[in-house]
Amino acid sequence: MAWKLEDDRPIWLQLSQQLARRIITGTYPPGSRLPSVRELAAEAGVNPNTMQRALAQLEQEGLARADRTAGRLVTQDVAALEAARLREAEAVLQTCFASMAALGYSREQTMELLKEEFQ
Repeated sequence: MAWKLEDDRPIWLQLSQQLARRIITGTYPPGSRLPSVRELAAEAGVNPNTMQRALAQLEQEGLARADRTAGRLVTQDVAALEAARLREAEAVLQTCFASMAALGYSREQTMELLKEEFQ
């Protein structure tokens, strides 16, 4: 999965969000070891300090934890993973509703279109 960085938000925040998505989609399964800060920074083409800040954010959100001997590990806390997954889904829906509103559709019309699409 390629890193996609834009100028509209802090880089560390974008990295953290992309890592979180990789965790909740199973690219990095629960309990697995995350690549090192240097490996991830090189892959993303960013300064290791920036990647360190992104990983610290993941720890703060409960999606990863530091282990002195094993490095950083993805959480095995199913509730934390599900909460992150739900937050991501809500963000996707908000983007969808905003895009549809820009096209002139109300939330109700958007919901009706979604229902029709999935029937």
